[in-house]
Amino acid sequence: MKRSYQILAAIYLCSITSIIHAQSQDPFLWLEEVTGEKALDWVKSRNQETRHQLDGDAGFQQLRGQLQTILDSKDRIPSITQMGNAVYNFWTDAEHPRGVWRKTTLEEYKKTAPHWEVVLDIDALAKTEKENWVFKNSVCREPVYDRCLIELSRGGADAVTLREFDLRTKQFVKNGFNLPEAKMTADWRDLNTVFIATDFGKNTLTDSGYPRQVKEWKRGTPITAAKLILESQRTDLSVGAQSIDHGGYHHELVQRQIDFYRSEQYVRDHGKLQKLDVPAQSDLSFFEDQLIITLREAWTIKDKTYPAGAVLAISFSAFERGDRQFAVLFAPTDNTSFTGLAATRHFLLLQSLDNVKGKLDEWSFNNGKWSSRSVNLPTLGSVMISPMNPEKSDDYLLSYSDYLTPSVYLLAHAGNDQRSTLKSAPAFFDATPYETVQQFATSTDGTKIPYFVVKRKELRNDGNNPTLLYGYGGFQVSLTPSYSGTIGKAWLEKGGVYVVANIRGGGEYGPRWHQAALKEHRQRAYDDFAAVAKDLIAQKITSPQHLGAMGGSNGGLLAGVTLTQHPELFNAIVSQVPLLDMQRFNQLLAGASWMGEYGNPDIADEWAYIKQYSPYQNVKPEITYPHVLFITSTRDDRVHPGHARKMAAKMLEQGHKNVWYFENTEGGHGGAANNTQRADMSAITYSFLWNMLKWDNSANVVH
Repeated sequence: MKRSYQILAAIYLCSITSIIHAQSQDPFLWLEEVTGEKALDWVKSRNQETRHQLDGDAGFQQLRGQLQTILDSKDRIPSITQMGNAVYNFWTDAEHPRGVWRKTTLEEYKKTAPHWEVVLDIDALAKTEKENWVFKNSVCREPVYDRCLIELSRGGADAVTLREFDLRTKQFVKNGFNLPEAKMTADWRDLNTVFIATDFGKNTLTDSGYPRQVKEWKRGTPITAAKLILESQRTDLSVGAQSIDHGGYHHELVQRQIDFYRSEQYVRDHGKLQKLDVPAQSDLSFFEDQLIITLREAWTIKDKTYPAGAVLAISFSAFERGDRQFAVLFAPTDNTSFTGLAATRHFLLLQSLDNVKGKLDEWSFNNGKWSSRSVNLPTLGSVMISPMNPEKSDDYLLSYSDYLTPSVYLLAHAGNDQRSTLKSAPAFFDATPYETVQQFATSTDGTKIPYFVVKRKELRNDGNNPTLLYGYGGFQVSLTPSYSGTIGKAWLEKGGVYVVANIRGGGEYGPRWHQAALKEHRQRAYDDFAAVAKDLIAQKITSPQHLGAMGGSNGGLLAGVTLTQHPELFNAIVSQVPLLDMQRFNQLLAGASWMGEYGNPDIADEWAYIKQYSPYQNVKPEITYPHVLFITSTRDDRVHPGHARKMAAKMLEQGHKNVWYFENTEGGHGGAANNTQRADMSAITYSFLWNMLKWDNSANVVH
């Protein structure tokens, strides 16, 4: 037995040694120094090269101006949240590039040109404090809405500063609940108490860079005196706590997030924690006294199994007594999946997808029983719901759009389908000549992969249409039809075809669709994407000469894999804020938190499958690749900009001439901090794609 352990230890040591050796051979590690002088000089040179290639492009200049006009349009719908008797909106435009937080009444909001009262001016604050503030979030005390916790970020990073704000005086609270910059979560317990998870000092962050302690902080006391509620393991993802109030019931939920998908859930009652007997892969909420459990894994209780993707309900007091007789509010099928919940005063609104098309059901709980009705929706595209005042009203905001229909904002009332139009967004392009069709491609293993095609009605299937294929395929994120003035103006109006692939790894068909592409099965997502590309070519919608691919973040990894695995299918690739070096992703910023999705490259058996697709390790000097644009942000503190930097540097060193690179010096993981930057980066992206994929692109064909 001792000898076998020695052999296993030797094998493990050999594997780790080989991994460390491989990393030590990376000549571009210096580009991981985010603000290192040498690295930033490299970034500056690449940015100048990209600017130089666009300097003489009149189309780029024109498009950037058009996109800026769209983003700054005062005719956009101001999204609102009701707090007390007012509705609040955060607004950016040309006069307010950083934005203003403002309020009005619902009746005033209904007017064509409502009068707004400024609550907090971020531009003025940034000017006064000489800091590049970006408004990230507000956590306001419900249901009285007297105080808020304002989260401000420098340059758009995930790390924020926290400041207490008085909604009545419209002033920050002196000596209030204020904290320095960190990745954090916060929620109100009462006026004088908050739950806070932040960087409390040495050994209080997880390997992923998130808080591993959540505490109760009393007003007037230093943060060092805050009372510990729960501490997680260093290898966990994070911890947090929140208050949930509905229908006169108060619950305090505390969560230990073990990894991206598994967690332990606790209820806190009079300062004591009670661990809840629920699956590790599940989400919890409350509707009055009803505990709502959303399953992301199958759950077997005695002789009954509830499938992953189901939504269950039970009296919480009965659950605490050991009762496990659940009401099933949603059970997934092969074509349907749950997407979200929201509560009004008397109704639970349950959203789902049916073949990637939106569906909404209202559930009510009366006399100890649940009953439901299906809500008649005006579209099969994206539907968003937001309760107006869940403690007092059954009104809710219902907004919808699809690829060709601008957003419409409706005031709806749970219990019937009567609704009134509040706002309609302007059309930023004429959608009359276009249509959206849903089609299915067959992946390598025979799985049918849905995808949407937005095209001209009279499109000729001659293989010459400039076509952009977009995908994500990760973290159970669903890509549903929604309107984009940018895509319409920058792509469709020029004659392009826009395609969205609903590949595995996403959430379009629930947990099973996501889990089918986890870890060692990751290749399925990339096979799905390639299958859609091949289907577009087979139908002669396009051809490799005119086909491009794009994705961001996890989708940026998808774009990178597409570049290295299927260069023969594409002529241009855009990889936005991407992961690309999958050997080191878990060591860079928040990367360790994604090992539940990709695996751990420090474990030899897991690196064995990761290395098969990791773009940085698979790019080769002898292969002819499509034109590629890597685009990222220096201030991205989620996905390290080193991924894009190193990939571009490696390709350039290998002699590839068709490599473009642009790095915004602000913007966080979203890439841009304001509309000017967003317009610029989008214009760079779509100008690059159009020039490489347009009909007369013979000078830019790589195959």
